[in-house]
Amino acid sequence: MTLLITGAAGFIGSAVARLAVARGQRVVALDALTYAGNPANLAPVADSPLYAFEKADIRDRAALDRIFATHSPGAVMHLAAESHVDRSIDGPAAFIETNVTGTYTLLEAARGFWDGAGRPEAFRFHHISTDEVYGSLGPEGAFTETTPYAPRSPYSASKAASDHLVAAWGETYGLPVVTTNCSNNYGPYHYPEKLIPVVILRALAGRPIPVYGQGANVRDWLYVEDHADALLTVLARGAVGRSYNIGGENEATNLDLVKKLCALLDARRPEAAPHDRLIAFVADRPGHDLRYAIDPSRIREELGWRPSVTLDAGLARTVDWYLTNEAWWRPLLAADDPLARRGVGGGPA
Repeated sequence: MTLLITGAAGFIGSAVARLAVARGQRVVALDALTYAGNPANLAPVADSPLYAFEKADIRDRAALDRIFATHSPGAVMHLAAESHVDRSIDGPAAFIETNVTGTYTLLEAARGFWDGAGRPEAFRFHHISTDEVYGSLGPEGAFTETTPYAPRSPYSASKAASDHLVAAWGETYGLPVVTTNCSNNYGPYHYPEKLIPVVILRALAGRPIPVYGQGANVRDWLYVEDHADALLTVLARGAVGRSYNIGGENEATNLDLVKKLCALLDARRPEAAPHDRLIAFVADRPGHDLRYAIDPSRIREELGWRPSVTLDAGLARTVDWYLTNEAWWRPLLAADDPLARRGVGGGPA
């Protein structure tokens, strides 16, 4: 079976592509190569006979039709998305265009291909989404697959819309769909605009490390390679029409997370210690959700999956990866300054 992965040059998509090829799966990597899509993320599999790359935008129906006709995928894993909340505050239009219009266009292309192929039962359209569609939790409780949607940012609203489109295409047209909603990912190849790579690279540069508000916001952290394994598990064994929440079972406040990273850097770069002296509390993000937490009971009980990487082990692996892969991240800083604060509220430059 050929697996078509959209957003395959991005952070999570490339992790899925690398793991799938390593397991002997034929992969067609589709990516528009916008700012966060990086061919270097796919370099470990680029020479494999199991790998092919297609540069295309998921809003381009003609390109999608050509790719489906050329490669005849047995499954689609849809990861292409605009995903940075702060960027969605500054420019929501791109999030609507990619996450909503792009998902619609991809669904229609997949449906057209599936219909033309005689509606094979084994075909799957796997939509990868986020726990942010559920909104914000208080100190207790966790999101389940039946938690009502309550998105609070342009990003999470656009992903909620895409989730509903996928469900509707399954119900209305019978397209065999499955959806997963994950907690915060981290690990190697993470474009340096999200919290963990921002902390690491700002600390290495001796720049202030911005912490929103008082750093009390809580996230459940999922190591990206664990997530890739979970996604392939759901693709292989998940029930059609079902949704599965994927969590890391690793909750931490933002401030505690930043301090853990600083301690890891102190041990590896003692000449610049203590790195936590760089922590700077800045104006909070508008509509900043207080807490996310995943109840992973369904994927654990139905599919036998649970995360294998603890937060401490995953953070150590991540720090070590960035320390040994400056050739990967240095050109990104020169091109975009992704470490700069985005969204409303300002912060240290």
